[in-house]
Amino acid sequence: MPTIPETFGLRGPRFAAPADRRVVDRIEQSLETVEERLLAHLHVADSVADAVTRYLLEAGGKRARPLLLLLTAHLGRGVDDQVLTAAELIEITHVASLYHDDVMDEAETRRGVPSAHVAWSNSVAILAGDLLFARAGMLAAPLGREVAELQARTFERLCLGQLHETLGPGDADPVAHYLQVLADKTGSLIAAAAECGALVSGADDAHREALREFGERIGVAFQLVDDVIDLSADPGTGKDQGNDVRAGVETLPVLLLARRTDDAAAALLARLQDPADEADLAAAVAELAAHDVVDETMAEAERWQREALAALEPLPAGTVRRGLEAFAEKVVSRTR
Repeated sequence: MPTIPETFGLRGPRFAAPADRRVVDRIEQSLETVEERLLAHLHVADSVADAVTRYLLEAGGKRARPLLLLLTAHLGRGVDDQVLTAAELIEITHVASLYHDDVMDEAETRRGVPSAHVAWSNSVAILAGDLLFARAGMLAAPLGREVAELQARTFERLCLGQLHETLGPGDADPVAHYLQVLADKTGSLIAAAAECGALVSGADDAHREALREFGERIGVAFQLVDDVIDLSADPGTGKDQGNDVRAGVETLPVLLLARRTDDAAAALLARLQDPADEADLAAAVAELAAHDVVDETMAEAERWQREALAALEPLPAGTVRRGLEAFAEKVVSRTR
């Protein structure tokens, strides 16, 4: 399982005080507990269903969302059994959405392994996602009405984001439409993680709006950085270079390229959309990776990051706020 030093930077001089170290130690220990509970709670009696529903969970992942929830829980009473359950709920909802996303996007790989629909079939992958969403609902119910409603609203936004992505922008500006899709598909769940930690731990309700805004904005930044990572040739990403482009997903670099009026941009866009062969597509993806629309995408990610950090101003100074700042910085500085 990935540890915090490998992912979101909750170590180092910024967290050197004994009180900070205690919080970070507790989060790391709790992440290990969440991992154990996830594997136990995703067990299904049917052997095929059990294998499929645990497939992407066992393939790994950064566990960024439960980490964020465990961190914001320290605005309240800290981590307890209910907070651990909420962390499971958020991660299971996330993993469930990946099964559906990969079917919709026709993605061949996920987390370095064949996507579930490739390993089994579209129908099996969709049903596995549905089983996980059902399991998430079962975990939400005992946590109370507010948590159940938060999970349901988030599920709704995940579905709406996927629907709007599928239907396309219509007469709307493609870039604005895309950013809204990211806010729904990625930002909403990260926002739910940040808010749910405060909600379940009994933190001051006044913190929830700031956490919700922070989570949604850093979630958009997170996905924009993923758009750039998708164009990386580094095998450590766990994906083929240009996986989204190959699947016909118009990420922000492609949309920014389409805005260009020069002949070179038009020619590159045409090759990405209708390549002569696989070699031509690979060359076009590599050219896109070196294009300055990638720098523009990173600049947009940094803008969303700045807005996320500004949203933290109402929160009290201390370990949690510094942790959220470190989380935001790592989201944009990561390379895979």
